[in-house]
Amino acid sequence: MSECALMDKSADEARRALVLRLKRVEGQLRGIQSMIESGADCEEIALQMSASRKALDKAFFEMVACAIEHPQFSTAKGEKTNQRVQRMARTLAKFA
Repeated sequence: MSECALMDKSADEARRALVLRLKRVEGQLRGIQSMIESGADCEEIALQMSASRKALDKAFFEMVACAIEHPQFSTAKGEKTNQRVQRMARTLAKFA
């Protein structure tokens, strides 16, 4: 079960943690670019691409889990619960 980072930390700390995670992914992607430019083995490049994709997916799903678990972080003004659930379902379906 995933905990929402916003409940464990202040909003500023949660934002910093997310930015740091994304910077690590950015570093991985730059490493992949270097591997491609230097003619590295395709299998090794694919392995690094997979790791980068998984890291980015994890950040995305943590954000969505937080939004689902804690409506105060994802409810539009005047939005009813069923509208919020439908919106979140559409968001997940877009990225599945």
